[in-house]
Amino acid sequence: MLFICLALATVPLPAAADWPRFLGPGGKGIVAGKLPDTWSDSDKILWKTPLPGVGASSPVVAGDKIFLTAGAGGAEDLTRHVLCLDATDGKIIWDKNVASELPEQPKVREDHGYCSATPVATATRLLVFFGKSGVFCFDHAGKQIWSTKVGSQLNGWGSAASLTLHKNLVLVNASVESESLVALNLDDGREVWRAEGVKESWHAPVLAPLKGGGSEVITALQGELRSFDADSGQPLWQCKSGIGWYMCPQPVVQDGVVYAVGGRSGVGGLAVRTGGSGDVTATHRLWTLQKGTNVPSPLVHGGHLYFAHENLGIVHCVDLKTGEFLYSERLEPNPGQIYASPILADGKIYYTGRGGQTVVVSAEPEFKVLSSAKLENGRGVFNASPAVHGSHLLIRSNKFLYCIGGQ
Repeated sequence: MLFICLALATVPLPAAADWPRFLGPGGKGIVAGKLPDTWSDSDKILWKTPLPGVGASSPVVAGDKIFLTAGAGGAEDLTRHVLCLDATDGKIIWDKNVASELPEQPKVREDHGYCSATPVATATRLLVFFGKSGVFCFDHAGKQIWSTKVGSQLNGWGSAASLTLHKNLVLVNASVESESLVALNLDDGREVWRAEGVKESWHAPVLAPLKGGGSEVITALQGELRSFDADSGQPLWQCKSGIGWYMCPQPVVQDGVVYAVGGRSGVGGLAVRTGGSGDVTATHRLWTLQKGTNVPSPLVHGGHLYFAHENLGIVHCVDLKTGEFLYSERLEPNPGQIYASPILADGKIYYTGRGGQTVVVSAEPEFKVLSSAKLENGRGVFNASPAVHGSHLLIRSNKFLYCIGGQ
């Protein structure tokens, strides 16, 4: 059986228990409950659904529906699927093929495929982003409501930035397509504002509250962090990061501070107080890190920042107040490369490697491996970050979507 769904998007807000976007509610990867911490190909698999194509996009959940994207074919014959699955049994409710503007990038590096951006869902709508082909809006029955292009450029790494919702706006990081941050009207896809000069940025736009009301939207790009008014797109502040590389990991905002990691050498991360104006490097940058990561996003819990290096199998814990590394330890068993971002549930952090090996560690400043689990004999292709439906874990490979349950 093949089943797939698009990430949901609707005008009413999703239910509190939904997983409506990349890394769940608020984009922070925090789960308000328990999840299974051991499983295998023959244990605790409630269902697994074969997929009609590959991709690095994560599933999203709205009510009893799961949405996902997948791509089959290449630059000249690409077929993109938007899938809706029944969360109870994994059966595909509908599968819509989206017309892509061809030719696409001849080859996408590292087996990412042509579906890397995680959709976003509301109670009635689903929004997906397919690079130069544009942003597409569907209802939960699979009817396309609108589509809007945000640029036409291509990149050897494909197009990866997931979507974010703000009020009635769809925020699109179109760094690859047009070096822009774009806000679209959720109702009709009309462009509301565009901020230019956003280069080498690969993550979902990040929202932070402003004092006195309103919100700012923050992007990490090569060499700096930038902030814009989320309603108008007007520039608010910028802060030099010292990171001279592209920025893939999604920053996280906690208690008026944004934490961003990236880089390959030299500065690897930083903390910046939000709410500034103009160049805030000297006034709002709290600390920098000498270690970072290129792909998986960090998470914040209990006064600490946790993240994994994408190649070394090393995970880090940093004190939020001081920027001090409390540990840098190698995961065992070795999960290999890590492209999936971690999630946290019940005091446990889940790190999933690209082959299908997950290692679970304690979410505390003393390193402790609690358990491990493996899918596809550790030899699959798992680029997507996990998602959650209730007490069930959703993990996507290039072949299957897995639903894992039981303690």
